[in-house]
Parts: sequence; structure tokens; C-alpha cells
Amino acid sequence: MISHLHGTIARGMPGDVSVDVGGVGYRVAVPLPVWEQLTDGSTARLWITTYVREDRFDLFGFLDVKMRALFEHCITIAGIGPKTGLELCSVPRAILARAALDGDGKELTSVRGIGRKTAEKLALELKSIAEKHPELFVDAGAAVLGQRDPDAVAVLAQLGYTTADILRALDQLPRELRTTEERVTAALKQL
Repeated sequence: MISHLHGTIARGMPGDVSVDVGGVGYRVAVPLPVWEQLTDGSTARLWITTYVREDRFDLFGFLDVKMRALFEHCITIAGIGPKTGLELCSVPRAILARAALDGDGKELTSVRGIGRKTAEKLALELKSIAEKHPELFVDAGAAVLGQRDPDAVAVLAQLGYTTADILRALDQLPRELRTTEERVTAALKQL
């Protein structure tokens, strides 16, 4: 198994990077917020989960071991494959933590591949994961959200927008917007 890759990044399509390690390029799928943080030609270390099927050998990369561990827990849940698990890792940890604490999956239905029933089951599973591994939810959202307002992200997710669209819209907002309400109103005009 590959634990991590450290090398030069070449960004491909959104969510896809190549990590050049000693002249060998490894294609790695990453959550969209991670892809947005990586730049062409930069050096980075990605913590890797290797996923092997009969016809494929896929690598999934994360900037920290907590996110990798969360991904690995998520893909053990029935109905959650690696693509959906990767989408879940694009959701701010604050939203995942809130779903785990409340046992309510409403906010998770905005994730591609997750319907109402799966979201309800996922919220219960996240609660179980949070009880056993609370460290996965510590500093909820800090690495992914950066300066973004987690409450604004949660409101927009409840309205049905995808995490990628929400993060893009919030990144384009002027800095002088101070309240969650102002940010949500401005983001809705862009969505």
C-alpha cells in the first residue's frame, strides 16, 4: 500500500492531480477544496488511500491524515463508494460534525450521490464515527473552509447547492460582507 506521495504537483481536471515522484507520475483523485489549494509546479505531500477493484487501481489523496481517515471510514458504510466518499470530503468538516452531532442528514443531501435515505443512514454512521474518533471532527472545517463562513456554507447546502458551487460563490464575495445573512444573500445572486 502507498501511505503518502511527496512530489511535484500537476493539476488536471478539477479533482484530479498528478504527483511526480522521481520521474513517475501518480494520478490521484482529491477533494475539490484540496485541488483548489494545490498549484501546478508546487511540491506537496498527499496522504493516500489505495482503492483496488478487479479492473481498477485508484489513488485518493488528502492534505492531512484526519481527512484520509474520515474518507476511509466513510467508504466502509454501505452505499458509499470512493467517489461519494471523496464528495463527502469536499463538504466542510463543520457540516459533517453538525450532521454527526444532530444525527440529521438533511445537509448531506446536497452531496452528489446521496439521497434522503442514504443521508439519514450516513448521519447515524457519522455519529458513531464521531463517538469513536472525535479527533476527526476537531477544528471542524478550518482546513477546508479557510476564511469562509461555515454557517453560510450550511445554509446554502440546505438550499440544495453543491459544495463546489457554494465554495466558488463564497470565494468571489467581497471581504466587507460581515454577517452570514449578507454573505448568503450575495452568494445566492451568483448561484
